[in-house]
Amino acid sequence: MVRAATSTSGSVDAPPPVPETAHHSRGFWAEAWRQFRRRKLAMAAFCSVWFLVVVALLAPAIAGTKPIVCRYKGELYFPALAYFNESWENPIFFNDKFRKIYPKNLKKKDPESWAVWPLFYQDPFRRIKEGEWEGQPENPSGDQGAPNKYNLFGTNQQGIDVFAQMVHGTTIALLVGFVSMGIASLIGITFGAVAGYLGGWADMVLSRITEVVMCVPTLILILALLAIVEKTTIWHIMAVIGCTGWTSIARLARAEFLKLRDSDFVIAARALGVGWPRIIFRHVLPNALAPVLVPITFGIASAILTESSLSFLGFGAPPPNPSWGTLLNSGRDNMHLWWLIVFPGAAIFLAVLAYNLIGEGLQEATDPRLRDPGR
Repeated sequence: MVRAATSTSGSVDAPPPVPETAHHSRGFWAEAWRQFRRRKLAMAAFCSVWFLVVVALLAPAIAGTKPIVCRYKGELYFPALAYFNESWENPIFFNDKFRKIYPKNLKKKDPESWAVWPLFYQDPFRRIKEGEWEGQPENPSGDQGAPNKYNLFGTNQQGIDVFAQMVHGTTIALLVGFVSMGIASLIGITFGAVAGYLGGWADMVLSRITEVVMCVPTLILILALLAIVEKTTIWHIMAVIGCTGWTSIARLARAEFLKLRDSDFVIAARALGVGWPRIIFRHVLPNALAPVLVPITFGIASAILTESSLSFLGFGAPPPNPSWGTLLNSGRDNMHLWWLIVFPGAAIFLAVLAYNLIGEGLQEATDPRLRDPGR
């Protein structure tokens, strides 16, 4: 316990002034996040991407004809998960011959059953029939499929609801972006890190490989794959986009590693006998990651555009997978059905715009030279 000093005259001396604590400086990522949040357009785009993620995860609960959860013959089931993977639907509904129509069959085959239904009773793969859902008419088809209160974005030529297709197509759009750029990031960061840190012959070989891959057009490679592989899936397209979209990431990573490999903390790690793989991925990579995030973000937007272009040309996600580009393709031959062009086209435009705005925001937030004065 600290006591105040007492003078000989009996007066109590004031305690010495306490020095002000130094202002705690933010770390690089905390400062980058603070700068990013100051950019309203970038934050709006960031929130809209999270909104798309929520829509993709909750797609079966937003639009569908399968119960989210139901109690049938004393057991709980989650039929809506079949929208993510058909094998996740319990075989009991096939054995009891539901034929994908749940509302009436549940009560008919088990009067004590109950179910929680999606917000909109519309299916992305088939047309809703008359009387299937109480008070809801049959989906119109052909030229009669304009937007109405039961079909918010209208229906296509076959009478399938466009809103349900777009909601479930969000999953494909996000998967294409994140999976393909996940593959590209893994390849690009690894190639760029090894080439930039080791230099010499490793740099020469890996740089030549990067230049060769840059000369390969992604669309041409995907079309060639479609001609070779008997049954292509959306995963094949993601793999091709990822295996050809890593070059810009590798070049940026290489430049950052060339700049950082002679830094003091790297020299100290070498002196302690730390191996080069640990130095690359444990010490240098966190400091070189900021500029690499920007091309990754732009790459996600590019991947969505590539998949949409392929689907528009009829080479994208195979049926019955719903895709925004596939909807555009169906509207190409039916230009008078404006709802098949406006809604999916707007979704593609806004998603790509959001990723581009996030990329620009990241670039400005992580590069002090691009920040506004006074911020």
